[in-house]
Amino acid sequence: MKAEILHIDDCPSWEEAGRRLRVALDSTGHQDTAITYTLIASSATAAQVPFAGSPTILLDGTDLFPSAGRINDLACRVYMTPEGLAGRPTQEQVQEALASHG
Repeated sequence: MKAEILHIDDCPSWEEAGRRLRVALDSTGHQDTAITYTLIASSATAAQVPFAGSPTILLDGTDLFPSAGRINDLACRVYMTPEGLAGRPTQEQVQEALASHG
């Protein structure tokens, strides 16, 4: 399994999203899966990857939280959580999405 966080430099949520993904991977038996952190520094770079705002969490190249689509803007992403809109999914949402990923 390949895990990756796509993020922009000014995003306040990418590090916590990475921590939550690490906990989810560890708790589902994927302790050996490394997380790659990829800085999206330009619109051109964003256009080359499945970037849907920062942070985008990818597993095997697929967005763990499918959205309306990719963007080329260097922008933060908003996730719908049980508590309302947030800059990253909750730990429970990451766990559930990872379990559903297979």
